[in-house]
Amino acid sequence: MAIYIARVYADLIEKQQKTLEDVPENLKEEVQQILDSRKDG
Repeated sequence: MAIYIARVYADLIEKQQKTLEDVPENLKEEVQQILDSRKDG
């Protein structure tokens, strides 16, 4: 379930509605990985 929440946060960050600082600590690493993979891909 955490992966879905991480994807939502990543989407919101890409839309500039949230920042990485808004992400709960337990999800930050996963959200960062999602953002990095989207940037590279």
